[in-house]
Amino acid sequence: MAEDFIRYDILTQDALRSVVRKVLAEVSRTGLPGDHHFYISFLTTAPGVRISTRLLNEYPEEMTIVVQHQFWDLKVTDTSFEIGLSFGSTAEKLLVPFSAIKSFADPSVQFGLQFQTMTAAEVEQARRDAAAADDDAPEPTNEAEPADEDPEGDEAPGAGQPAEVVSLDAFRKK
Repeated sequence: MAEDFIRYDILTQDALRSVVRKVLAEVSRTGLPGDHHFYISFLTTAPGVRISTRLLNEYPEEMTIVVQHQFWDLKVTDTSFEIGLSFGSTAEKLLVPFSAIKSFADPSVQFGLQFQTMTAAEVEQARRDAAAADDDAPEPTNEAEPADEDPEGDEAPGAGQPAEVVSLDAFRKK
């Protein structure tokens, strides 16, 4: 299988996280409409997460919050959201990067999203791997590389032939 240099998996995850970002931004401006409410699960040790030591001790890996009746000061940026919630009669402020979210659900309309997440150690390893790959990458040149030969003879008709430039005028109705 060919290597995915475009990283469609990451692009898809970012697009789905933007759904969560847009929904929370709208709720921060106008409040929760109708019966909508959200369950948001996130990694508590992911890079950028800020929660109290008390909550981190209680939820050392993952935490699920409910955004429904009692929340305040919801602020949404391009990369994270901040929210005030009450835990056992204690007011807490949480900062959660969208990259830390594992799942988002709105049970009132049976909508849910699952995300791939990385722990802090996995993020650091990915950074090291990317830096190493950049160091090993060949220098770009302006020369065209020869096409690989097709060992099974399944080449498309005309493959390996020089390309022919066709004018757009050839397709216009006369």
